[in-house]
Amino acid sequence: MDAVMLSLSGLGNFALYFIVSIILLFVFKVLYALVTPHDEWKLVKEDKSIAAAVGFGGSVVGFSIALAGAASNAVSLVDFAIWGLVALIAQLLAFALLRFTFMPKIVERINSDEISAGVMLAAMSIAIGLLNAACMTY
Repeated sequence: MDAVMLSLSGLGNFALYFIVSIILLFVFKVLYALVTPHDEWKLVKEDKSIAAAVGFGGSVVGFSIALAGAASNAVSLVDFAIWGLVALIAQLLAFALLRFTFMPKIVERINSDEISAGVMLAAMSIAIGLLNAACMTY
C-alpha cells in the first residue's frame, strides 16, 4: 500500500502540468488559427478537407511533442510554462518558414484540398516539434 501512496503523491503535480498543457494547447490552437490565413475549422468541419485536417493535426501533434519535451525537462511549473511558450512560438514560426520559404502557395493548396500540401505541413510541424523537444534537454 505504501508503494501506491508514494506513486500517487505526484498526482497534484501531474494535474497542474496537465492543466497548463491543456491551456497551452488551446492557446496554440487559437494563435495558429490567427496566424494561418485559411480557416482550418471551416475547412475541416464544413468542407471536410483532408488536407486541412492533416496539416492542422500535424501542427497539434508537433506542438504536443515539443510541449512534452518541455514538461519532461522543466524544473518547475513556471519553467514549464515558459518553455511551453517557446515551443508555441517555434511551431508558429515553422508555419511561417514553410509558407514564405519552401511552399509559398501552401495556403491556396490547402484551400484546394491538395492532400500533399497537408502532408508536407504536418511533416514540417512534427519535425519542428521533435527538434524543439530535443533542444529542450538542457
